[in-house]
Amino acid sequence: MHTPKIVSFGEIMLRLTPSRYRRFNQSLLFEAGFGGSEANVAVSLANYGLRSEFVSCLPANRIADACIDDLRSFGVGTSHIRRDGNRIGLYYMEKTVALRASTVVYDRAGSSFDTLRPGQLDWETIFRDAAWFHWSGIAAAVSASTAAVCAEAITAARRHGLTISCDINYRKNLWQYGKSIDEVLPPLMEQCDILFGTEGEYDKALGIQFPKFEAQDAAYRLDAAGYEAAAVAVSARFPNCRAVVFALRNELSANHHLISGTLYTDEKLHLTRVYDIDRVVDCVGVGDAFVGGMIYGMAARPGDAQYALDFGAAACALKNTVPGDYSRFTTAEIEQLATGPVTGRIAR
Repeated sequence: MHTPKIVSFGEIMLRLTPSRYRRFNQSLLFEAGFGGSEANVAVSLANYGLRSEFVSCLPANRIADACIDDLRSFGVGTSHIRRDGNRIGLYYMEKTVALRASTVVYDRAGSSFDTLRPGQLDWETIFRDAAWFHWSGIAAAVSASTAAVCAEAITAARRHGLTISCDINYRKNLWQYGKSIDEVLPPLMEQCDILFGTEGEYDKALGIQFPKFEAQDAAYRLDAAGYEAAAVAVSARFPNCRAVVFALRNELSANHHLISGTLYTDEKLHLTRVYDIDRVVDCVGVGDAFVGGMIYGMAARPGDAQYALDFGAAACALKNTVPGDYSRFTTAEIEQLATGPVTGRIAR
């Protein structure tokens, strides 16, 4: 059976986290790892057995070599990562715990990805045997030039007939180059087939209001009519869009979250179960796990929208239970959670 190749584009960074929930000013030890939204999606897809290619720009140094080795260890293709510029982007993260909010500090200005320009990546070659292209609003938020590269990639992907997905992925600390998300993203989203985002992200990018997801436990019932109305509004704004996905999360505390999601496609709204996650180990990358799970479901079982949504929500729920940016679960593990009871029992 032919396995479709899915190309993801964005920045991967070195992540530094104080050990054992310490604050920045009390830790002499930082746990190092790699991550970034689109790379996280690429790792998920490789875990599920799809041909996953990650495209980015990294410097020609040993830290970037280690980053590429890390991606390759999961089976992610890296042959189209450009080696240029002077540094890999960094982000520092204090983990959330109890009543304390998580803090993220970016150090990515002037990174190799930040200085990427249109014309420096050979999209014709990259997309030659690809079926799907995934990007996110983070890539367009880094700099005006990376937003232009996103536009260049989307145009090439449409020319090659690829399915194009966009995760809005709003990060307020990144939009610093004189343009706002509602100026930059909508023209790019107009050319996409599938849109992902949270209620707040659709509001920031499009000004479309959503029902509040206020789940207190797994028995919560979603406002189906409200989410359908919002999805219809998004679809009306973007006629090329075939599927609108809402990722839903309610944070009762730093370590107790409830998550769910909806998918609107073929003029029908699909709902999935509500997951009650207590306790959350690491909430970074959970949205990426949701996106990666849904892309897998749509690519592996075309036409089975309910499977894709159930798989994505289960992947998102499981990612909350492991540290680091990447989701590290197999297709079988996610399907077991999506279709069975939520018990947390020992498998033996």
